[in-house]
Amino acid sequence: MQMKANLKDVRVKRRGKTILGPITCDLDPAGITIVLGPNGAGKTTFLKVLHGVERLSGGDVSWNVSDEQARRAQAYVFQSPIMLRRTVRQNLAYPLQLIATPKPQIATRVASWAAKTGLTDALDVSAPRLSGGEKQKLALGRALIRDPKVVFLDEPCANLDGRSTREIEALLMKATADGTHIIMTTHNLGQAKRLADNVIFLLDGQIHDRGPAPAFFAKPRSPQAQAFLEGDIVE
Repeated sequence: MQMKANLKDVRVKRRGKTILGPITCDLDPAGITIVLGPNGAGKTTFLKVLHGVERLSGGDVSWNVSDEQARRAQAYVFQSPIMLRRTVRQNLAYPLQLIATPKPQIATRVASWAAKTGLTDALDVSAPRLSGGEKQKLALGRALIRDPKVVFLDEPCANLDGRSTREIEALLMKATADGTHIIMTTHNLGQAKRLADNVIFLLDGQIHDRGPAPAFFAKPRSPQAQAFLEGDIVE
């Protein structure tokens, strides 16, 4: 089933300041959706709202499935990946154990995703000892191993070198080809142009532009988005 989200008058406030919203829109995810915007635009908060882990000050977020189905069909990867203090093997197995996957299936899928992420030789290494790029690949593999419908990624390549970035991007493109929708933030316009099927441009907690990537990059509809693409300071 295609996952679809509806946001109605969504607002997030902290200490009396509006961080996000009001936002009313429908999301019909497909491929890779890139969320762009300057620092402080509300990109991370927007992801957390969609994932259901941010307390709303007003409004409502709903998916076209039950709340339980929506939770089980999603995964979230933080900018600084959280590693369980266990081996790579145990980190990959953990999401499958939570949903009571039979042990033989766990072993097979762990081996498969270790190969996909290039971590086969590190399966018995303690995850906190991995390099930054390896940790990010492990976090992504751990998110994708359950075959989720939607994965939220917050700046997954922000602190990685070129080689690690290419490897992460290859994993993302393969995941979308296999039917997982990616919604991710990035400051890297080059990466956005390489990956995006759709773009959402946030500024001051509101959506200022959105649409198919080719149209957005060729002719953004808002002057703020145009200025951002030209490298100007937008506030």
